[in-house]
Amino acid sequence: MDTSFNYSAVDDILSRHPKNALSTIAVLQDIQEYYHYLPKEVFPYVSQKIGVGTATLYGVATFYGNFSLEAKGKYIIRCCDGTACHVRGSQNVLHYLWEELGLSEKKHTTDDRLFTVETVSCLGACGLAPAMTINDKTYPLMTQEKIQKTLQEIRVSEKKASGGEEK
Repeated sequence: MDTSFNYSAVDDILSRHPKNALSTIAVLQDIQEYYHYLPKEVFPYVSQKIGVGTATLYGVATFYGNFSLEAKGKYIIRCCDGTACHVRGSQNVLHYLWEELGLSEKKHTTDDRLFTVETVSCLGACGLAPAMTINDKTYPLMTQEKIQKTLQEIRVSEKKASGGEEK
């Protein structure tokens, strides 16, 4: 067990669930909600606490697409690349997001862990193409101008929340 990792949040999460295999997915979901991903340190710790093998926990975490083993940002931007969105320019939306946030095909999360950009096959918003979501809120008919305005609003909101002022 990694002694430099603070397990207090994990202990709090575990206290809300039965200590057995049936709790596996719920525990992992709650841990991911707290950290925005599943830190590698939690696997042996949770394994010991709920009596499920570390390999089994890791298998669950890697089987389900909603779990992530990589740190994610506070704002998860999912850019649709389904047929309707693709035809209407979703690649331009994606590349503009990467440019604005300093990301790429290999780097998905900003250094400050404020934003993560992912592509998805379909958001189910084909009539609103090109579409994206930010933390499950849908943004339709995206353009560079709309992206710039949305990112700026988030940044201003974050500055205010942290007690800073926007220049």
